[in-house]
Amino acid sequence: MKKNESLRELLYQLADDNFIHAFRGSEWLGLVPHIEEDVAYSSISQDTMGHAYMFYQLLEDLGEGNLNQIAHGRKPEQFRNAIILEEKNGPGSYLEKPDYDWAFTVVRNLLYSHFKTIQLESLKQSSYEPLSIVSRKIQSEQYYHLMHWETWFTQLMLSTEVARTKMEDAIKRIWKDLGGLISLGNYGDEISANQYIDSEQKLETRFLESIEKVFKKVEFTIDENPGMLRGNGRNGEHTEDLKQAIETLSEVYLSDLEAASW
Repeated sequence: MKKNESLRELLYQLADDNFIHAFRGSEWLGLVPHIEEDVAYSSISQDTMGHAYMFYQLLEDLGEGNLNQIAHGRKPEQFRNAIILEEKNGPGSYLEKPDYDWAFTVVRNLLYSHFKTIQLESLKQSSYEPLSIVSRKIQSEQYYHLMHWETWFTQLMLSTEVARTKMEDAIKRIWKDLGGLISLGNYGDEISANQYIDSEQKLETRFLESIEKVFKKVEFTIDENPGMLRGNGRNGEHTEDLKQAIETLSEVYLSDLEAASW
């Protein structure tokens, strides 16, 4: 293992999670249930993209290359985001017959926001000081993101029978891949041993305790542990959905590079 390899792996996980999640959020622009949510969700997605930028900047500082190249110039198998974050919002595409699933989106955002909050709290104590500093900056915005999605989750879970059913189905579906979000991948032992972040076990325990409180308020329980049905994105295992996301995100950047070479 080359020097700081486990640190780099963790930073890629953090950066790629935020990068891909922000993109999926941006695809809801103009399609959310009402105009106030359009403004709020757009702001959250913009914040999240900014968080990705901060983590990519740390990678650039470690000598991984230009942050734009890091974000836009890698192949899908080089990404380290969790698979559940790359999944499309629903059938269709933003420009052609989008039939997106709001229940799925609310649940995914809620679960990610809770885990990200646990992550940031742990990262505040990171042995790598630049990572600790960045995490403290992000934490102030993350508080409001979490409040937003908890409000949506609670309202829909306590709404109509149809809404409740859709939400419960979304929880069960996402839960099957949620373990990939908690995972630290092949370098997990080294990452926690170097005290960059707490161990997977500690993160999972805190996350489950946190989300259980939210579930309890709406009288919902789930007995299974979070799974990794479609593989572990931390180890470069991904779906075709990631390929689509990267192609869309990188289109302008790569076209600019091509034009500059003429």
